[in-house]
Amino acid sequence: MEQFENQLHHDQQQFPASTDNMQEMIRELRSYVHSRWTMGELHGISHWDRVYANGQQLITPDVDPLVVALFAYLHDSCRTTDGYDTSHGRRAAEWIDTLRDTFLKPLSDKQMELLKTACRLHTTTTMTGDPTIDACFDSDRLDLWRVGIKPDPEKLATEKGKQIARSTDYAALMK
Repeated sequence: MEQFENQLHHDQQQFPASTDNMQEMIRELRSYVHSRWTMGELHGISHWDRVYANGQQLITPDVDPLVVALFAYLHDSCRTTDGYDTSHGRRAAEWIDTLRDTFLKPLSDKQMELLKTACRLHTTTTMTGDPTIDACFDSDRLDLWRVGIKPDPEKLATEKGKQIARSTDYAALMK
């Protein structure tokens, strides 16, 4: 939790236009999704917080920071197992529609579509060409080290993601 709070504070300074309302929405959604989570940590809150932090490193002027932040807490939220679950992204995209009038009310239609597409495709598609969706993909894939897989720069969708993968000492993280 402390790491998450520190990252939120950093984000408020880095993205002043995304002020308290955005951060509060992320904090509330994180808490709600975590309260529903019944599985372990492999795809749980610690993973989501790392995906959030990874995503913040991938923000460029072409990337919607709110969509990337929300993706971190929604992309694995509908898993039924920590193992092979090919439909969890589709289920998450469908569940997002149910959050439209509550947690996700401030999102535009375009942001909703980006978020749902990123969740739906994050396990089946390497790159879409959309900077926001691709940043979502890479934010998750940069955390593959937690399951013993070194992120392959050639399988990442963004230049920033590739740079991070090339410069990170994953052997030390996987110990």
